[in-house]
Amino acid sequence: MIYADNAATTRLSPHALEVMTDLAQNAWGNPSSLYELGQRAQEVLADARSRMAKILGAEAKEVYFTSGGSESDNQAIRSCARLGAAKNKRHIVSTAFEHHAVLHTLKRLEKEGYEVTYLPVHENGVVTAQEVQAAIRPDTCLVTVMFANNEIGAIQPIKEIGAVCRAAKVPFHTDAVQAAGHVRIDVKEMNIDLLSLSAHKFHGPRGVGALYCRTGIPLYPLIEGGAQERNRRAGTENVAGICAMVTALEDMVKSLDKNAAYVSALRDKLIAGLETIPHSALNGDRERRLPGNVNFCFEGIEGESLLLLLDQAGICASSGSACTSGSLDPSHVLLAIGRPHEVAHGSLRLTLSEENTEADVDAILQEVPRIVAYLRGFSPIWQDLESGRSQHLL
Repeated sequence: MIYADNAATTRLSPHALEVMTDLAQNAWGNPSSLYELGQRAQEVLADARSRMAKILGAEAKEVYFTSGGSESDNQAIRSCARLGAAKNKRHIVSTAFEHHAVLHTLKRLEKEGYEVTYLPVHENGVVTAQEVQAAIRPDTCLVTVMFANNEIGAIQPIKEIGAVCRAAKVPFHTDAVQAAGHVRIDVKEMNIDLLSLSAHKFHGPRGVGALYCRTGIPLYPLIEGGAQERNRRAGTENVAGICAMVTALEDMVKSLDKNAAYVSALRDKLIAGLETIPHSALNGDRERRLPGNVNFCFEGIEGESLLLLLDQAGICASSGSACTSGSLDPSHVLLAIGRPHEVAHGSLRLTLSEENTEADVDAILQEVPRIVAYLRGFSPIWQDLESGRSQHLL
């Protein structure tokens, strides 16, 4: 089997599994308990918080542990919205191609009386700091722009956007779920006020995440019922999972430059090979791109059929976000960068990691062109395009 869907989830690293198993057996006490077993767990948790803060360039008191990226996004956005409402500020700036954890939260806030400006995205999948600046108003209470897109891998100018927000005294949140462990992050240097991440995107366990919130910004709990996480997130902490997450992220950061160079080379070879397929197009910026992300549209086919046949060939891939895999609608990300509906339906996302090999890429490049040609062979849409009855869009 060739696994090329690392944007959906990654394999738990042996080191993270070792740490999680050890702590589940030897530090299983409740961190809120006063006896020695509980205090041992509290010490381990405090150490993990300090280590996570060091990775992000933050302070330990600015790190909160959650169940993952979606919860972190929700808490960050809702906290800033509540803070804004108290100051009669109910305007939020975001982009049209955020993850649904952000978009759905914003849609809910719109029903509660907030106004959201969704910035259009350029064809390369990048928004500019100048566009963010132009959208900020006196009543803006939050700017939320993802660090790197989960479907097309486009990396945003986060430091520049953060500087614009800092100058305007508007909180800046970034969903860094796809970026953490794969690109350098320093919340202070990049002017980030709130940041979300999720362990299973960098070889940590599922169901664990973190939220960075800069000192001075009130963070309101989504979950009530206890004083955990300094009264910001009720529920007994998943000590073993949290420590496994921090371990996995530390390991990724230590090897980040080496991994990025290796995976980028695989990515570029894969892009070059897929571009030889007629009437295909790479989605997202070529340079400002996550190391392992390859996203293509192929005219005249359905992405779902391509995925099923790739699976039969032993290749795991996707057509977009795993969170919307059950939807028949085309990707909102591809529509946002200007792909027509009929083209967006024929998308393929291949996301590589340092565990992939050049042989994996060679196998993918052997199978994808074959399957695309096969699907086009009995597609009436493709026949209309080739006969001239319809016009090619790619």
